[in-house]
Formats: sequence, C-alpha cells, structure tokens
Amino acid sequence: MSYFVDEKSIVREIWKNTDVVLLIFAGSAAEFALNKAVDWLYFTGKIPANPLERLFSTVEYAQKIVFSENDLALATIDSITQIHQGVEKSRGKSIPDWAYRDVLYMLIDYSIRSFELLERKLQITEKEEIFDVFYRLGSRMDLKDLPTTFNEWIVDRNVHLENDLQKGKFTIHLFQQYKKHLGSFRYFILIQIQQILVPKVVHVQLFQTSNFPTITILKLYKSSKKIRLDHLIKSIILPKQHKENLIKIGKFEKT
Repeated sequence: MSYFVDEKSIVREIWKNTDVVLLIFAGSAAEFALNKAVDWLYFTGKIPANPLERLFSTVEYAQKIVFSENDLALATIDSITQIHQGVEKSRGKSIPDWAYRDVLYMLIDYSIRSFELLERKLQITEKEEIFDVFYRLGSRMDLKDLPTTFNEWIVDRNVHLENDLQKGKFTIHLFQQYKKHLGSFRYFILIQIQQILVPKVVHVQLFQTSNFPTITILKLYKSSKKIRLDHLIKSIILPKQHKENLIKIGKFEKT
C-alpha cells in the first residue's frame, strides 16, 4: 500500500505526538493572528467564533493527510482546496497566493520548532523531509511560487515573516476569543508557550518579555510522562468539553 507520507517518516513521528501537535497550533494561532490576510477568517466567522473547535477540525484534516493511503490523502487535500475555493467564490475575491504560502510555511516551521522544543534536535535530512511533505501538499493545492528546496524555503520564510505580519484589530479580537474560550488560567499558559515558540519577529509584535519559567515547566511536564501524569495535566490545560478531541489527536500515538 502506498502512503502520502512514508510510514517511517519523521513527519509521522511529529504528527502522532499529541503534545507536539498542540504546540504546532499554539504557535500558528499566535502568528496567524498577525497575518495581513487574517480578515479571511472573519468572512465565515467560524474560527473567531470557536477557535478551539476549528483547531481540532484542522488537526483532523492534517492527520488524515499524514497517516492515510496516498489516494485518500490526495482526496483530502483536494477537499481542502475546494473548501477554500468555495469561500473565495462566496466573497467574490481570491485569497492571495502569499497567504496560502504563509499557512503552509507555518506548518513546516512549527512542526520543526515544536518537536525540537519537546523532544530533540532534528537532523537536516529530517527537516528536509518535513519540507518535502508539505511542498507536495502545496503543489497538490496548486500553490504558486513555492520554493523547491529546504534552503530556499528558509529564505522565503524570512521574507514572508518580514512582509506579511501586522498587528491590527483582528489580531486583538482573535486573542480575546482565545481567552474567552480557554479561560484566564489556560490562556496564560498558552501565551507563555507561544512566547518561547514563535520567531523573534512575531514575539516582538505580540509579547513583552516574560520571566515565567516555561522551559522548566515543560521539562517537568516531560518527566510527568514517565509516571503517566501527562493525561491528567492535559485535562487541566484543555477545557473538559474537548476531552474527546484530545483522544482523537492521540489515536496515532501507538502506531
């Protein structure tokens, strides 16, 4: 059986790890709130209205691509493309090509950053493998002007970070929605994690310097896995209504 992502790929190791996946979307949630195309989220209103539910929906799509047989993965990518085309048709204008690339670049970057923060440093060949998977995803979506190598992506990623981010009213409102749906304590934890995860240019626009010992707490959290307390901690950090969603994310961890 042929898979879109090889069964031994580092991408599968990353995207079956519940903690890493949650960090990927924590980082992406911070950066995308700054994106100059964030107004597209407000056209349908679904993400601002319920950001956590949309997060888990996006994870489900991503994991289906990563862990499915090739034809099903391609069909999933095509369905994502069709959804975006439908939104474009309804609004009467196209999502900018650079905005599509920004989202793809975030998935690459935060896959690397999140795994390295929680697990270990990645080898250059593993980073190239991550890039290749998302490059093929972007190519299937017919995204324009994609870099074709990991090194080219690094250059273009930095260009996008410098050109495509701007704090505005949507940024502020989106963070207010994060706080509303998470509650003050969980929102505080989210902010601390985002601060150590995002690129410097994102940090400068969103956050002030924090002395909160986030790295130390993450190390303690990793230790909690050895005595099987991590599920208890996750249940504290995430609202209880999302317990089933958390189970769905982790269904690949034993594969």
